[in-house]
Amino acid sequence: MWSELKKAIATFDIPADWIGIRAVKENSTTRFVRDGLPQVNGKTSTVGAMLEVLVNGGIGYAATNSLELTSLLAAAQTAYKQALFSSEWWIYPVSESQRPKVVGEYNSPFLQPFNALSPGDINDLLVRICQRLKVNDKIVQTSATASTNERETWFVSSNGSEVYQKILSLGTHYGATAQDEGIVQQRSNNGWQAHCYQGGLELLQTDNLWDRAQQIGEQAIELLTAEECPTTRTNLVLASDQMMLQIHESVGHPLEIDRILGDERNYAGGSFVNKSDFGKLVYGSPLMNITFDPTVPGEFASYGFDDTGAVATREYLIKEGVLQRGLGSLESQARAGVPGVACARACSWNRPAIDRMANLNLEPGNVSFEQAITGIENGVYMESNRSWSIDDRRYKFQFGCEYAKLIENGKLTKTLRNPNYRATTPEFWHSLIQVGDASNWQMYGTAYCGKGEPNQAISVGHGSPACVFANIEVFGGGS
Repeated sequence: MWSELKKAIATFDIPADWIGIRAVKENSTTRFVRDGLPQVNGKTSTVGAMLEVLVNGGIGYAATNSLELTSLLAAAQTAYKQALFSSEWWIYPVSESQRPKVVGEYNSPFLQPFNALSPGDINDLLVRICQRLKVNDKIVQTSATASTNERETWFVSSNGSEVYQKILSLGTHYGATAQDEGIVQQRSNNGWQAHCYQGGLELLQTDNLWDRAQQIGEQAIELLTAEECPTTRTNLVLASDQMMLQIHESVGHPLEIDRILGDERNYAGGSFVNKSDFGKLVYGSPLMNITFDPTVPGEFASYGFDDTGAVATREYLIKEGVLQRGLGSLESQARAGVPGVACARACSWNRPAIDRMANLNLEPGNVSFEQAITGIENGVYMESNRSWSIDDRRYKFQFGCEYAKLIENGKLTKTLRNPNYRATTPEFWHSLIQVGDASNWQMYGTAYCGKGEPNQAISVGHGSPACVFANIEVFGGGS
């Protein structure tokens, strides 16, 4: 691959300021079993390249599904024409300083390759998970899914960049639906497809797999006779799996610089954050420390370089509650005049890189889960996202969870069903009063964060311990 791409760059006779080629080869599989019966056994393969061209401050893009020299040249010429035309109308000029020379390599860690098990073996495992979930006849539906992805990326540029990255990732999901007359409850393994990580098939057969599947089925049954979550203001404890969604929606999206600049307003929305807020805005309590960290081994959106070649580094977005950086590429940083990170990412070879979150993590605090619960006289503990709603400025939100427990006099007591909570983003993060320590820090991921026109669904990782928030409005499904 290297020789073809370098030859293409050397051959192009185009009067451009800079030219880049990002070639991507990707292989994916999806296995889905419902009620013990295989439903989907799919495999997809794709290969292609995106050409980027800079001319007089304008930038042009063109993609091709052929890596032949003639196809790459045709795409480069198309991108050049676009860049030349846009150079008369740019809002902010792009320069070669936003595409610096970089050379390097990144490879995902893994123990077992994806061919360590046959498709039949994987299906058999998913069937057995469904069987374990069905703890009695009130379980009316079970499901189990495993998806693999192997992605190789080669990036070369006219100023000497050469980057290779190989990312192996696996996502799993299983859950059960229980019904007793008019009551229906669902329980899953930490929420819909939350178990997404970089690695191999070792991620499929975890040590606690069978005990966890049994527990999920039993908790689905337990919810049928549980009390409705009360409507009140109280202390709210969120498990790590729900903190994933909380960080994603109320921190990740509002800090994307292209949204702050208004580029996404007609589709994904804008943000309540302003350019002038960086370095000044008190986003949350002093316990709030959020990092952008694509360097965590095994986290779903780890990488060595973004899709324009910027080197990925760990950076504080929010430190001791104060906003420090935005989620903006080198291009967006220059345009907005605010500090950002290496986050120009594309979902495929036929999409240009845009500002995207990657791994956003809440750093651990200094209390154990048991200590946090012991210190609460009255409260509600919630796990696993079930529903979400947030406005297009990422300011006002309402989230629902699958499973909850009442907290009374420092102990988890009654199980609660249909738990929900709502707040505004500043109110919520300012109410953060306890952050769990490293012993209960857990990371999860999602493969389907959507943004951009045309749309791009991309992988994102989030890690967090359990957290305590004071005086939050909670309510049940009937409210």
